[in-house]
Amino acid sequence: MDKVLKYAHRLLEEVVTSNDICLDMTLGCGKDTLFLKDICKKVYAFDIQEEAIKKSKELMKDCKNVEFILDGHENVLLHINEKVKGIIFNLGYLPGGNKKITTHFETTIKALKDSLTLLSDKGICVICLYPGHLEGNKESIEVTKYVKGLNQKEFTVLKYEFINQINNPPFLIAIEKNENVSSSKL
Repeated sequence: MDKVLKYAHRLLEEVVTSNDICLDMTLGCGKDTLFLKDICKKVYAFDIQEEAIKKSKELMKDCKNVEFILDGHENVLLHINEKVKGIIFNLGYLPGGNKKITTHFETTIKALKDSLTLLSDKGICVICLYPGHLEGNKESIEVTKYVKGLNQKEFTVLKYEFINQINNPPFLIAIEKNENVSSSKL
């Protein structure tokens, strides 16, 4: 069985083509953007930490199809106004960074709600959640509650988790936008 992040990448790879646009809503160390840049036409990558942007730019210095956005993912609609085929949220804190700087459910849910309005038919949004720390646990509960309420006529939602592991292991939520559905009712 695939670990959570590997499965998230596999789901994206099954849907996204070289003509598509993707969003990395939590740039961090840049690994998800690095993955996405090779399977799509353009990646918009968000982070609130200059350190994350700087390290990721160094990692992808010759890359021409990534736009780095130093802003919170909750402001996605201020920066993006085109349809996207794939979205990834890899929540929590910057690995190796300040663990007090984390994603929070309030801004994550706003970002999720807004980014889903940009999602193309049959597009996919994957969310890696980390309930093993205090803020991550709150975020996991609230994000799960939000996606459970998404209209099943508009979206299909999957939860992928390992249920026999200790210490609150990470889990994945995948949201596929159903075909020919208006996103104005989100």
